[in-house]
Amino acid sequence: MIDSLTDKFRDECGVFGIYGHSEAARLAYLGLYALQHRGQESCGIVSSDGAELRSERAMGLVSDVFNQTRLDSLPGASAIGHVRYSTAGEVSIREAQPFLVACQHGQVAVCHNGNLPFATEERKRLEREGAIFSSTSDTEVILHGVARSRASSIIEAIPEVLRETEGAFSMLFLTPKALVAIRDSRGFRPLALAQLGDAWVVASETCAFDLIDARYVRDVEPGEMILIDERGLHSSHPLPPRHHSMCIFEHVYFARPDSLIYGQSVNESRHRMGKRLAVEQPADADIVVPVPDSGVAAAIGYAAQSGINYRQGLVRNHYVGRTFIEPKQSIRSFGVRIKLNPVRDLIAGRSIVLIDDSIVRGTTSKKIVRMVREAGATEVHMRISCPPTISPCFYGVDTPYKKDLIASHMSVEEIRQFIEADSLGYLSLEGMLEATGISPDSSCTACWTCRYPTRITREAETQWAREREPVPSDNAVIDENEAAVK
Repeated sequence: MIDSLTDKFRDECGVFGIYGHSEAARLAYLGLYALQHRGQESCGIVSSDGAELRSERAMGLVSDVFNQTRLDSLPGASAIGHVRYSTAGEVSIREAQPFLVACQHGQVAVCHNGNLPFATEERKRLEREGAIFSSTSDTEVILHGVARSRASSIIEAIPEVLRETEGAFSMLFLTPKALVAIRDSRGFRPLALAQLGDAWVVASETCAFDLIDARYVRDVEPGEMILIDERGLHSSHPLPPRHHSMCIFEHVYFARPDSLIYGQSVNESRHRMGKRLAVEQPADADIVVPVPDSGVAAAIGYAAQSGINYRQGLVRNHYVGRTFIEPKQSIRSFGVRIKLNPVRDLIAGRSIVLIDDSIVRGTTSKKIVRMVREAGATEVHMRISCPPTISPCFYGVDTPYKKDLIASHMSVEEIRQFIEADSLGYLSLEGMLEATGISPDSSCTACWTCRYPTRITREAETQWAREREPVPSDNAVIDENEAAVK
């Protein structure tokens, strides 16, 4: 889904779990606070006191949802938590995670970062067999599988079900006695492991560890399942091995710059992207200006490499909530100014290089270029620290319509004309991957290349057909063990 105020892809979700700490729920609250950028529609925490699971979920931000009373209602030494944007399902309290159910195996809670492209088809099959769902989330399909499993325990049922699941998942499960963290074999979405004294912590990003003073140990490996219980931490690899396909957009935009993602510094990746962008797409200009906040690190790198002065010529209002009430059309001419405003004395009379991380529809880029010109810029050169985004994501980022992506149907020159810039340059795919330090063979670049590591859903293929640009038959699916799936 595209944010209407920033014209960016929305972050997906964030998960946090802790086992073995007397203040588990409060630490989960802090961890979710650090992960708030990954989802701002709803949040929730489930805790265990060793005998029973308890849940608190609500719509809204972590700081608004959780007060002293709610945290007091979540006793115990283990907890999992979730912040959500809707990549699959509706926007309502019914969709808020973690989900908590009681089944033949006992109580179990689950939260999920990722997306399961075939969940809709599996859901229809289960409904035909009499299954009842309380939400529209793809995650609930996994819970049904665990509940219906003939395995002897939840711990055995989890990998049994996920072995048959195609898609992206970094999942946390909580039972009264144990916490389970599991990551899909391709490693689409990040998941990291840390220690806090004798307690174990898992989270989508390492910035959540910093807030609670936990020590980052390592990433949960693709295909790995970590079980934490009273006997300690146990690692296994119950899922079939697959070619790794880690999401590079985490480094481009989604993750916080103070996080390590896939073991690499996000800030350093973005800085290197900016330096490489300056080499590949130079500009004759007076100052380099980032589109805050995600363009800052790349802009610093661009300025350092090019020798052009870096200036914070745009100021962002950080207090624009998701419930911002837009004015009537007759007074809506301010456009993007509700979130960004130029520093006129820095911009007036100067040629500007504007650095942003991506262009989705191009509408906001056009407004920013106009705004900078109105502030007195003599020239505006737009530079983007990733390649043109041409394809939807089916692995945890809600980009349902290819037609929403301006680069899918316009050339770079046509986009330049649309956004009214004097020049436009994108970082190359090779330059971006080199900047992250992650092997191209281990990366998912589908949103830039249209090469998907897995099969995609019939609904997606139908949508593409409607848009008269079907999945290319020679590269629709990349798999190391099989030919392209048609």
